[in-house]
Amino acid sequence: MASRYIREFLASEAFKNAGREVSDVVPRLVKFLCCLQVTKTHLFTVTLSYGPSMLPTLGLAGNLCLAERISTRFDKLGVGDIVLVQSPEVPWKFMTKRLKAMEGQSVTYFVDPKNSDKSETIVVPKGHVWIEGDNIYESNDSRKFGPVPYGLLQGRVFWRIWPPKDFGSLAQNKGKDSVS
Repeated sequence: MASRYIREFLASEAFKNAGREVSDVVPRLVKFLCCLQVTKTHLFTVTLSYGPSMLPTLGLAGNLCLAERISTRFDKLGVGDIVLVQSPEVPWKFMTKRLKAMEGQSVTYFVDPKNSDKSETIVVPKGHVWIEGDNIYESNDSRKFGPVPYGLLQGRVFWRIWPPKDFGSLAQNKGKDSVS
């Protein structure tokens, strides 16, 4: 008895129309998802930055930002840019830091700014960059783990999306001036 209802439903016009609609939607959905993946991997990505390391430029509670990936591929990053970096210590973690020095440049930094004024100078080796958070007292950066391989740079953070009151470009923040 049930098999007869199933056969009738499969032969019905409603089932055939539904099948046509699905066959129209699925290829469009697959194309959309492929375009989204290519965009996220090669052009732009959205990143969440939180914690005290980039205060006062980025907020403590969290900032949703856009990062473009083209600059890293064509070596168009410069000192002062805010970058998205894959952590050299925890590979699945991404950090937002400021680029302080490129390969071949020397950088002077405070070894332990909370407890002493001792500073050191280092020349960044070939294929590496020096990154630091804007808040040197609360930042896990190159002062702790040394120069970072250029290949770990994932993009240049250029636009703040959230919170809405701070919506806008981060380009004017090349120094340590606060926007928020």
